[in-house]
Amino acid sequence: MNTKKWTSVIGIVVLVIAYIIKNYNGDTSTIEVTDRHHNVSFNYLPSSTTGQVIKHNAYTLSYNEKHEQAEWVAYSLDKKDIVYTNRERPFFIRDPKVKSKSADWRNYKRSGYDRGHLCPAGDRKYSKKDFDETFYTSNISPQRHNFNAGIWNRLEQKTRYWAKKYNHLYVVTGGILSSNLNSIGKEKVSIPNYFYKILLDYTEPEIKAIAFLLPHQDSNKPLYDFVVSIDELEELTGIDFFKNLPDEIENKLEANKSYKGWSFR
Repeated sequence: MNTKKWTSVIGIVVLVIAYIIKNYNGDTSTIEVTDRHHNVSFNYLPSSTTGQVIKHNAYTLSYNEKHEQAEWVAYSLDKKDIVYTNRERPFFIRDPKVKSKSADWRNYKRSGYDRGHLCPAGDRKYSKKDFDETFYTSNISPQRHNFNAGIWNRLEQKTRYWAKKYNHLYVVTGGILSSNLNSIGKEKVSIPNYFYKILLDYTEPEIKAIAFLLPHQDSNKPLYDFVVSIDELEELTGIDFFKNLPDEIENKLEANKSYKGWSFR
């Protein structure tokens, strides 16, 4: 290659590096996420209060070392993901990507609490790799059995119902990690008093969102009794949800606590 061509190549490389440096602000919580179903770039991740954002194929999470669990788990859920394949459940293992090490599963042993999934294994049966990733301990939180098998399970099933009905959803979920929580195990895994789940249907022409805040106890009440605004969850968690939506859409969706447009039948 002659000198002129080398100069041209080097110039292009320098421009690319300069662009990366200019546009990278060091905040991994704003990592660009490609929706693998729709082939579009939409950064649906919330802010991280810890700076420890971990991306897996099945979901992305923000790990909170103090509470030994994720403050949020976020993922894209398409109707094509909802399959009924019977997969063998693997053992729970530490998340290999969490630098501070996620809690060992033995913290839950004889604790009286279930290892409650945040991204449900039932949402990731389409792929064995994705299914197995839901058994990382970064994706679980201590849950009372009657809550995990009761109203929390009802909400997970309803989420899958809506994913099929509306074709595609973005999901963010976690426990409310406040101070002075009880804990389990040698690593003191916090036991949230409340769990939340936020669903976004980012489909024109009716873009809509709905948020739930559930006390950590089973209930026979209808799910819509637990609908809250996203703004309320932001106050409780210090997390900025869907911060990359256009401001007009974000402000409207996050202030709304109506469940109009969501079928509860």
